[in-house]
Amino acid sequence: MKFCLFVVTALCAAQPIVIKTGTLIDGKGGVQRNVDVVIEGSKIVRVEPARGKASYDLSGMTLMPGWIDTHVHPSWHFKNNRLVENEESLDQQMVYTAANAQATLHAGFTTVQSIGAPIDKPLRDAINSGVIEGPRILTSIYQITDASGSPDQIRQIVRKGKQEGADVVKIFATKSIRDGGGISMSMDQIAAACGEAKAQGLRAVVHAHASDGAQAVIKAGCTGIEHGTFLDNATLDLMKERGIYFDPNFLVLHNYLDNKPKFLGIGNYNEEGFAYMQKALPQVADVIRRARAKGVMIVLGTDAVAGSHGRNYEEFVYRVKDGGEKPMDVLMSGTSVAAASLGLGKLVGTVAPGFEADLVAVEGNPLDDITAVRRAAFVMKGGKLVRYDPAKR
Repeated sequence: MKFCLFVVTALCAAQPIVIKTGTLIDGKGGVQRNVDVVIEGSKIVRVEPARGKASYDLSGMTLMPGWIDTHVHPSWHFKNNRLVENEESLDQQMVYTAANAQATLHAGFTTVQSIGAPIDKPLRDAINSGVIEGPRILTSIYQITDASGSPDQIRQIVRKGKQEGADVVKIFATKSIRDGGGISMSMDQIAAACGEAKAQGLRAVVHAHASDGAQAVIKAGCTGIEHGTFLDNATLDLMKERGIYFDPNFLVLHNYLDNKPKFLGIGNYNEEGFAYMQKALPQVADVIRRARAKGVMIVLGTDAVAGSHGRNYEEFVYRVKDGGEKPMDVLMSGTSVAAASLGLGKLVGTVAPGFEADLVAVEGNPLDDITAVRRAAFVMKGGKLVRYDPAKR
């Protein structure tokens, strides 16, 4: 009897999951109507015309690949309406960091890149083992700045990250936007960081607001530019020529401005710094338009800090409404293009046979109204249901 029960249970567990959807946006620019997405284990095995009975009937929704945020900081959080700095224990940090990761996943983001903090590594490992619920995480673990030391010391940091399982190298080549964004690292430091990252087989993404810092790291072999608020056309041309991914950000600026009292008075979060961020908003819109016109590969990253975890989708809205992006382009930036930038282009970011069943469905159609991304009602990661709110239908 127990054997029979085991056999029946195993057969039931092996049954494919069928998701019926009214509209499918596949992540690569394609749209299909009234289709079933068939899943076995963690993988999509078929996308076919809808046949009737389904495990999940999302016929009134729009289904997409799980979204990807290429720039987050899940350890950042508020306590008592103020940004928490470094006075917490590791256990306390993990409580907030895990909660932020879970909120991000439930918002529809099934993969993120955190750049970065040492706590990212145990968080990533706990998520991978199933102890904590959260998105697939790639992390730099460490950050490299002008204060990281000599070129040899910087090379050692890159090697240390590689040994500890870092997925990427994060470099601060310029100052914060709150300090004007000018170049901060020496050419020797930049060459060491980008060169050693390449030698170790790691991608290297660079905080660079201005063109001098961005051009230096591109020529040194780095692979991605974060922010890029003040990039000129010559730098954008170089990025297109070298195949550099570009991650401009709206949400982080709006989030700082919306939560100003919670940051003000900490470090360079002063009145001058907030004035710089306010002025930067139209500059971000301008650089996105110029980069898109030149064919630069634009990804979706939010630089999510305290106050924005679980609201990452607002970047889609800002990109369309303020940045002038087409909805399909910005959705691709947060799916297949972002996946390619992370080296995951054959694993996630697309709804097609052979890809991981990372999926998000929203009420409405973001191609008609981009604010539909705020209404996620279904989230799946690796074939496992994360969220299903049929009452929203």
